[in-house]
Amino acid sequence: MASKSMAIRVYADTSVYGGVFDREFQQPSRQFFSLVRAGRFELVASALVEDELAYAPKDVRHWFDQMQDVTDRVVISTDAIRLRRAYLAAGIVTAKSLTDALHVAIASVSGCSLIVSWNFKHIVHFEKVPLYNAANVLHRWPELEIRSPAEVIEDDQDE
Repeated sequence: MASKSMAIRVYADTSVYGGVFDREFQQPSRQFFSLVRAGRFELVASALVEDELAYAPKDVRHWFDQMQDVTDRVVISTDAIRLRRAYLAAGIVTAKSLTDALHVAIASVSGCSLIVSWNFKHIVHFEKVPLYNAANVLHRWPELEIRSPAEVIEDDQDE
């Protein structure tokens, strides 16, 4: 088991919890959470994830609740709100995607080196990732790896 200091600090947005019960995303989502339990990743969640899950199916909310013993809960800080504003001002996303931008901002200001999401339109998008990171650097926040769970799980089939 990886030690806490070796674990990669990772923010999982709401879509990853829902992915556990989605046929298309189930296997990599479950494998991601298994790696969290094994100590490979230090899981981070915010009140934003919890608020969005209030409208999710019961099994998704239950999964989120079961992960709380290995989750670092972070607040939605004023720094995150400011960074979200910077993303909007830079045109990375529109006002329709405020929560998506806030997920990225929370991960950025909470010391995460990685955010995982199944949102390929507003978060894990090849044109948006460098823009988020440019805004982070401009506002003195570290760059952030932005990936889908499928990109961060270990593939045992190659061995």
